[in-house]
Amino acid sequence: MNFTRTHLIIGAIGLLVLPLILQSFGNAWVRIADVALLYVLLAVGLNIVVGYAGLLDLGFVAFFAVGAYMFGLMASPHLTDTFPAFAAMFPNGLHTPLWLVIPLGAGLAGLFGILLGAPTLKLRGDYLAIVTLGFGEIIRIFLNNLDHPINITNGPKGLNQIDSITFFGLDLGKPLTIGGFELASVTLYYYLFLVLVVFSVIISHRLELSRIGRAWMAIREDEIAAKAMGINTRNMKLLAFGMGATFGGVAGVMFGAFQGFVSPESFSLMESVMIVAMVVLGGLGHLPGVVLGAVLLAALPEVLRYVAGPLQAMTDGRLDAAILRQLLIALAMIVIMLMRPRGLWPAPDHGKSLQQSR
Repeated sequence: MNFTRTHLIIGAIGLLVLPLILQSFGNAWVRIADVALLYVLLAVGLNIVVGYAGLLDLGFVAFFAVGAYMFGLMASPHLTDTFPAFAAMFPNGLHTPLWLVIPLGAGLAGLFGILLGAPTLKLRGDYLAIVTLGFGEIIRIFLNNLDHPINITNGPKGLNQIDSITFFGLDLGKPLTIGGFELASVTLYYYLFLVLVVFSVIISHRLELSRIGRAWMAIREDEIAAKAMGINTRNMKLLAFGMGATFGGVAGVMFGAFQGFVSPESFSLMESVMIVAMVVLGGLGHLPGVVLGAVLLAALPEVLRYVAGPLQAMTDGRLDAAILRQLLIALAMIVIMLMRPRGLWPAPDHGKSLQQSR
């Protein structure tokens, strides 16, 4: 117990000091850590649907988009500029506080998750994947086209001038100076994202150990047997979709505040595929593995920018750096799956351990 507690303390200190070290190398490195934490939040949410309940969801980025656009509409001048009624009600603009926007983003995304889950209750495997993929694309297309006849989302132009997160008078969009040491805006966002990730991991872990988590895993292993044992598979599936979507909605809210701009291009099918890859490559259904997979796959493309440039120079510019970076990512994923087919950090196989003990 002490050994584990010591490791947790060392890990916590490392996470707290990490942005301060990265900041000395440039804010771009802290920004990579921020993006990695956002993807951890998304991967933890998708792990509830795919890892625990065994429901293959390829449209998870839709909930990410719902949260981002909700915050964009509630924290940008778009509504007051477009609708005179809003301008009359909120002459100083609609600036939603953090304590209100996080539960709103989680609730709205959770509602969309239930709406997605309801028509897919009898679908499994590939059929479920195709329907969820279509749902994700429908949301993106709606966001891209809801600029006429009434301009709600500003279409492909996206929403800009989104407020940064502010709480207790502290604006995370501005640097903070403490005792002569300046904390950059990206560093302040890092600590906020870290708190949200810690809360999400604790909630997910408690769900895994609860009766609900065991019911999800029973459905994942054999839905017919789970139903025969008295588990209400319909409600459990809807709960999995709803709970997973709430994490995506919160991540979307943070993404909108962090970027200050959202557009439909940020929520493409490739984003959903990347989130699924994080869960699968890390270790399906195993929370530490999911976190590891999310950090690696989120940070790897950015780190490889510094590798692709020299390789492009070696070929006299014949290879495009962006294409070369994607090639390196694909090769890394293939090597991981060949060497670790169950993921980098898979869940312990209780059945094998019991057989070995006998």
